Amino acid sequence: MRELTWKNPKNDWNMSFSFIKWMNFSSPFQWGFSEPRLPIKPFASPSISLIFLPLLRLSSAKISPMVCRPYRSICTKVINVLPSLDETHISNNFISLFSQQKFSLDNPELKNLAPRLNTQIVETVLNGLRSWKVAHRFFIWASKQHGYKHNCYAFNAIASILSHARQNAPLRAIAMDVLNFRCLMTPGALGVFLRSLGNVGLVEEANFLFDQVRSMGLCVPNSYSYNCLLEILSKGNAIDSIENRLREMKDFGWEVDKYTLTPVLKAYCNAGKFDKALIVYNDMHERGWVDGYVFSILALAFSKWGEVDRVMQFIDRMGDQNLGLNEKTFYALIHGFVKESREDMALKLIEKMLKLDFTPDISIYDVLIGGLCKKGAFEKAMALFWKMKLFGIVPDVEILAKLIASSSEERVVIMLLGERPKDISYEGMILLYNSVLKCLVTVGKVESACYLLRLMRGNESHSGDIHIFEIHQTFKKVLPNTTSFSIVIDGLLKTTSKLDQDVALSLFEDMVQLGCERNQLLYNNLIDALCKSDRLEESYKLLRDMEQLGLQPTHFTHNSIFGCLCRREDIVGAIELLREMRGHGHEPWIKHSTLLVKQLCKNGRVIKACNFLDDMVCEGFLPDIVAYSAAMDGLVKIHEVDRAFEMFQDICTRGYRPDVVSYNIMINGFCKAGKVNEAHNLLNKMIVARLVPSIVTYNLLIDGWCKSGDINQAILLFSKMNEENRDPTIITYTTLIDGCCNSGRPDDAEMLWNEMEQKGCSPNRIAYMAIVHGLCKCGRPDEALVYYHRMEEKEMKPDSYVSIALIDAFISKHNFFMALHILKETIEKGNIPDPSDKNYVTVRNAIFKLSEDEQTGLGVKSLIEKGSIPTISVSCLRGRS
Repeated sequence: MRELTWKNPKNDWNMSFSFIKWMNFSSPFQWGFSEPRLPIKPFASPSISLIFLPLLRLSSAKISPMVCRPYRSICTKVINVLPSLDETHISNNFISLFSQQKFSLDNPELKNLAPRLNTQIVETVLNGLRSWKVAHRFFIWASKQHGYKHNCYAFNAIASILSHARQNAPLRAIAMDVLNFRCLMTPGALGVFLRSLGNVGLVEEANFLFDQVRSMGLCVPNSYSYNCLLEILSKGNAIDSIENRLREMKDFGWEVDKYTLTPVLKAYCNAGKFDKALIVYNDMHERGWVDGYVFSILALAFSKWGEVDRVMQFIDRMGDQNLGLNEKTFYALIHGFVKESREDMALKLIEKMLKLDFTPDISIYDVLIGGLCKKGAFEKAMALFWKMKLFGIVPDVEILAKLIASSSEERVVIMLLGERPKDISYEGMILLYNSVLKCLVTVGKVESACYLLRLMRGNESHSGDIHIFEIHQTFKKVLPNTTSFSIVIDGLLKTTSKLDQDVALSLFEDMVQLGCERNQLLYNNLIDALCKSDRLEESYKLLRDMEQLGLQPTHFTHNSIFGCLCRREDIVGAIELLREMRGHGHEPWIKHSTLLVKQLCKNGRVIKACNFLDDMVCEGFLPDIVAYSAAMDGLVKIHEVDRAFEMFQDICTRGYRPDVVSYNIMINGFCKAGKVNEAHNLLNKMIVARLVPSIVTYNLLIDGWCKSGDINQAILLFSKMNEENRDPTIITYTTLIDGCCNSGRPDDAEMLWNEMEQKGCSPNRIAYMAIVHGLCKCGRPDEALVYYHRMEEKEMKPDSYVSIALIDAFISKHNFFMALHILKETIEKGNIPDPSDKNYVTVRNAIFKLSEDEQTGLGVKSLIEKGSIPTISVSCLRGRS
């Protein structure tokens, strides 16, 4: 460094300027720094230091710690000196000219000053102008002056001004000017410019500028530049870009430090990338870069993720490593714990705060007491209340109101009322009064709440309830407001009692006399409660009153009444209300219209249900597919399958996409009508529509094929189920077993039975009866008897037709002895059909045949004589013989 001498600080400015300019235009890398910072050592001479240092000033690129946390001190500015007296005069003239209300670019004085423009003057003027608009106008004007070109510090100055003013559009244009004017930038200046973009959320623009200045050779970014960019990307949660930049930074050989990884950690935390955040944190921990700020980032993230226990583990580790949370982080964590309903952990945090000599303020007690009250932990809330008082913190009205509203004892309420501030306002008294009403309603003392409400109006005489009397003395100068009435009325409406609803209506009328506003919410709650109690006429009256007051009914208001009309099956009233709803732009709730259609179909008014759906369409409301499905099901049940299919096709043309339930209804209808081919075609349409057929779909079709006598198609469909990994149910197997027996294929039926048991599908009573009855029809009573006995062992009682089929099958095989044995068992179980049963003829014929056999005849006659078969007499048998 050249040797300097100092003569007269007032006169000899040339020497100071030459020294500073030499430092200014030297490359920062010549000084051995990765970022531009003060390229001088402390002066050896105190006298020189005192004179020289005041001349140094920082340019517009300001040093700002990242995200208001302890950060390494990096100067992003090159040293300049204060402007000369002449330059100061010129700068002031520019500021004066551009600040004039009637400013003109043709001003002669401005034209005279233009040739003397330099970057130092531009910076000074930009920082001296109060309006961002004027500063931007000056910047643009200066860029057009002959012989002048903005440098990186001028660009940073205007970028900082526009960023603080949140002017994204001009700032975006300035960023492009950096490239268009091919402005050379130091790595530090680039970082500062990027931060200006990042502060207003221009993340993509910052990313683009970073790439362009490097590719155009305008700057060689260093670690500091990358750190600034990573911080910006972190704010924008641009995870992919962050990971790419981090890899890129390492590939270029730039140093990765704690200031690199901190924004990466924060980005992962904000994005909920739990595993990646822990990897970065562990990496920082191994390098010894973890401080209180880093701990806070991870602790707050765990809190947001609901990992409350992990947060406490981290806080304990911080204590072991002498790393402490700051007060702000404690507050944020406590709020987060309460939000996650982990007040227990929030209380532990308060204990830690106290041990670290932090004194929680009243806001912390407020949020915690509120959380505990909301959770129903009143005792813990009161304990915290007393602890707060112990620390000399006076409870405010909000805390008292929360505690009173959550209390279950009137004596505690009175005690808390005594803690109210002496200078409490009227609004504060109203808040406490309403909290008392809320307390009474919550604990089920709605009558006491009504009494207190009317007592405050002077409409009631004092009762013997001493607690209510004391409460009244506290609030004797208070008049109820709208909230007071709302609390009590809502409490009354929670019951379906007509008496309570009448009291609520009476209180609602009383509001007018006190001048309390009857709002939309109160009307809605009353109308809804009355509609649920089928008090439709009174609901309509409230609706008209509401409209006369200028209160517009909401979709909730109309749907409360619409629901009542649908429950009444009042189709005319429902359609009329729909017209009114259309005028207000309100949609009818699906559950109500669907309920009406289902009820109409259930009560045999299927055509009315279909007409209602058509009327809804005419009024401009498209019913839901669920309502249409209910109507189609109703049509199928009255054997109007073709009309149901017309509706199905119609809704398809309207843009509906029928669901699996709709298809199943139509498949069931076609199968019952014997149109199994049409039903199978619908299955193919389902698959084309990318709907997955359900087990019900397959069961319906298998049953249809079985009943039509085409067992091969049923078995083919069964095989398709297995191919598609759809597990058959007991209904599937029972249907197929019955179908195989009806088709004379008992071996296949027994094979299916064995498969069913092997797959762990336990046969039920219906399945047993199906195979017993089926084997009997196939002339295999001996095999059927085995299943019959298994059924009895499982204590499953067969229907009479199964026993009769078994008796008849043994008689057909001339095994009269076994037939008589089963007959006796059937008689003992009281399972003989009476004459009105269709199986009566079969059992009568069987008895006649058994009576004619030599081996069983006497046994049958004995049963008849004993009256075991009361409907058949011995004379009947004689007459037959």
